[in-house]
Amino acid sequence: MAISKPVKCLGGGMNLLQKSTSHRNIIICLTVLLFISLLGEPVSSASPRVQLGNEVLLSKYRHLLAGKRVGLVTNQTGVDGLGRSLIDILFYDKDINLRALYGPEHGIDGKAAAGEYVPSYIHEEYHLPVYSLYGATRMPTPEMLAPIDVLLFDIQDIGARTYTYMSTLNYCLVAAQRCGKRVIVLDRPNPVGGTIVEGPVMEDRFISFVGVDNLPMAHGMTAGELAVFFNRKIGADLVVIPMKGYTRDMTFLDTGLPFVQTSPNIPDLTSALCYMATGLGEGTGVGQRDQFKWVGGNGIDSERFAHLLNNSGLEGVKYIPAPRGNAGGVRLEITDPRTFNPARSGFYALAYAKQLKKDFKIPKSGTRLVMFDKIMGTDKIGLYLEQNLDPQEIEKRYQPQLERFKEEREKYLLYAPSSPEKGQGKKQVAIYVDGIPIIFDVAPYINSAGRTMVPVRFIAETLGADVSWDGLGRKVYISRGDREIILTIDQRGALVNNKAYLMDTTAVINNGRTMVPLRYLGELLGVGVKWQEELWRVDVYRE
Repeated sequence: MAISKPVKCLGGGMNLLQKSTSHRNIIICLTVLLFISLLGEPVSSASPRVQLGNEVLLSKYRHLLAGKRVGLVTNQTGVDGLGRSLIDILFYDKDINLRALYGPEHGIDGKAAAGEYVPSYIHEEYHLPVYSLYGATRMPTPEMLAPIDVLLFDIQDIGARTYTYMSTLNYCLVAAQRCGKRVIVLDRPNPVGGTIVEGPVMEDRFISFVGVDNLPMAHGMTAGELAVFFNRKIGADLVVIPMKGYTRDMTFLDTGLPFVQTSPNIPDLTSALCYMATGLGEGTGVGQRDQFKWVGGNGIDSERFAHLLNNSGLEGVKYIPAPRGNAGGVRLEITDPRTFNPARSGFYALAYAKQLKKDFKIPKSGTRLVMFDKIMGTDKIGLYLEQNLDPQEIEKRYQPQLERFKEEREKYLLYAPSSPEKGQGKKQVAIYVDGIPIIFDVAPYINSAGRTMVPVRFIAETLGADVSWDGLGRKVYISRGDREIILTIDQRGALVNNKAYLMDTTAVINNGRTMVPLRYLGELLGVGVKWQEELWRVDVYRE
């Protein structure tokens, strides 16, 4: 289902060609020992390199909250770059009317155990309702949204499809769309990074709260990018406030931001990075310990397990034999967060454990879906393990679907790498209207005449124009103010208030969308259009 109107994304957080700084180079050159030490501790900085979405909101876009009753979906991770709680900041701001709080799994303080029921209550200090989204309901009810006009979302994710905070975001978008409420997502970095995309893609049959959309195990997207991706099916009134200074290839350490414990079993950045590498064995007899820094099981030879993993070409990680009583296993040492691929490592660990463990169980879905398959997003991984396929073959089997997702994913990305050569996939045109990047369901492109082609309805409605379509006559009618424009598919001529206007290219149908040349559309609607070739960016501005 295509979204009916453009998704807005505010701010100047996309410094497309921001160059690497000496700070990043220093981090790269740190010794392994220092890297491991830093991964286990919050990063402290008086002035982080990256400004979070919540900071950008309060510095540039406070008008979005003016006169509005505000609700906030958050937890203990909802802090600014100096570690200050956004709840406190909003509650004590005399110009902001904070009316309700909403908490995900683990509650707004992050202390409830995984899967533990969290009740709603009235906060003792703020005297505000705290609505639980992991209790009697996981989706905000109309009654929960009634006290507010706009719903802010500010929670730190860890980059894994199975981590439920982004499922809560998805459910909030659905509920807000049904109730006519706006959702503003305050963006944050993905600790795994923005370039690692790995694992089988979720199949529709296995969608659940631990895998809410057609994503791979590691999606490489921020909360804001995921919101735009989710919204392709939902059509909510969504605004994303991007970070300032963030680039796609940054590690979390590069940002200079503090890492706040995201849940009881993710106390530090190392646990967040290891989550997918050790936590995929639900129901198999292979599991994690030490807050996701160890993986193994009864009957596994620790030395052989470590040898297989260390000689399998997995980058950025070293496996140390570490038996625990009757359980054999390995402890993970992350040697390079830039190259460490936790999801890929997790599938390798699972496949090798299957080779070593005689009583390895393979949970199977029937009429009832087992959690193992929900986590995997498919029942194929269980079948591959049953066939004793090596991890390289398993990886090869899920690769075609993963490559299709990577291509689809490009449409929803809000951040570029620090330099073009670090990017992945084909180069895409970015369209900004009055400084706001516009997200399309069919990507803009440059045609053979050198014209930037855009979906007409998206761009015209963003500029305040009305659009209608005559399928029989293959005509597009666009009106804005005192101008009425008629474009005919595959014809170079247009009519502007019944006067002929000649173009050097034509409107076309592409992937079910009417695509029109942006420069001519801008001229016909009386707006300015500026092309920045070095950024592959088009700025549209009302004159």
